[in-house]
Amino acid sequence: ADELFVCSSAGGGLRLAVVGYESLVTAEAGHRVGLSAGAQVVHVAAGLLDGKAIAALRAARPDVILLVGGTDGGDEETLRHNAGRLATSRMRVPVVVAGNADARPDAARVLTERGVPVVVTGNVLPRIGVLDALPARAAIREMFLRHVIGGKRLSKGRRFASLVRCATPDAVLAGVSLLADETAAGVLVVDVGGATTDVYSALVPDGELEHGPQRDVAGTLWRSRTVEGDLGVGVGAAGVVAAAATEKLPGPDISGGRPYDVAVDRALASTAAMIALRRHARGHSPGPGLPRTGGRDLRDVRLVVGSGGVLRHGGGQAVLDAVLGDTAGGWAAPRQVRRVVDTRYVLAAAGMLAEDHPAVAAALVNSL
Repeated sequence: ADELFVCSSAGGGLRLAVVGYESLVTAEAGHRVGLSAGAQVVHVAAGLLDGKAIAALRAARPDVILLVGGTDGGDEETLRHNAGRLATSRMRVPVVVAGNADARPDAARVLTERGVPVVVTGNVLPRIGVLDALPARAAIREMFLRHVIGGKRLSKGRRFASLVRCATPDAVLAGVSLLADETAAGVLVVDVGGATTDVYSALVPDGELEHGPQRDVAGTLWRSRTVEGDLGVGVGAAGVVAAAATEKLPGPDISGGRPYDVAVDRALASTAAMIALRRHARGHSPGPGLPRTGGRDLRDVRLVVGSGGVLRHGGGQAVLDAVLGDTAGGWAAPRQVRRVVDTRYVLAAAGMLAEDHPAVAAALVNSL
């Protein structure tokens, strides 16, 4: 029988909350891992949880909580304390425990005893500056399939849930990573949708930045994704206009209401892509008064791929021209780059096929 590979962001995708130790270290590492796993990170908490923090966490309505904290051999108290507070919070949200190795068993036990679904996996930050994303990504994927696709009653039968192998953004990131491997160069992908705009970058690892004195304490993900939940060409259009004002860019005129004409669609897509890429490259602040972290140096990217309905239906080159011509966004654009539009949406397909059918997946990305 033919194999069927399905990815999905049904039900709004995976809403992930991160609970960590320090905002600039383990909590930030968890945030980066969550984004790379295809999740929408809706809340990040750092330090010892108290009643106010639990209330804020509950208000974020996460589907899954990524509980991190402490490098291996480092702080154990925070992971144990926060597991205890989650266990007694009555939230019953599934938890991925990916913190200090010595504290993980205790954290898992106290949660399990209270009936909280738990997956235990490797520490996202086993040592300062060393970010190990793969175990937590796999655990988050498992939670997505079991509790979001399987638990949100998205289909009357079980067949749909049984077919879905991963979240769509997770599949795309795998495809982007494969494309970078095949081209042996840095790759940048901008995917403009109706509700969100996602940016993926796969960079060539730099040994000095990874191990030298300038290394990031929260570790570096050379294959990374950010999602902008306020930028889109459909329900996210108002967010594009608001964000454009903040960035001091001309905002598209959406006063005529939906459906927008082709010119407005393309203006929205160009503006959304430009702002999303600025945010991806500049990084973000983990909290009020804290410096930006997690930015990306994209100067050595050699291939830029545009994706999304507006781009695939004739507006792709105009959007990429706008993005790469952005000289006032606080980031340095790639210097020598090839541009392509993923008109057949091969990246998600290649990402799903990469593990079981690597040759087919490679052929797909090489067709771009």
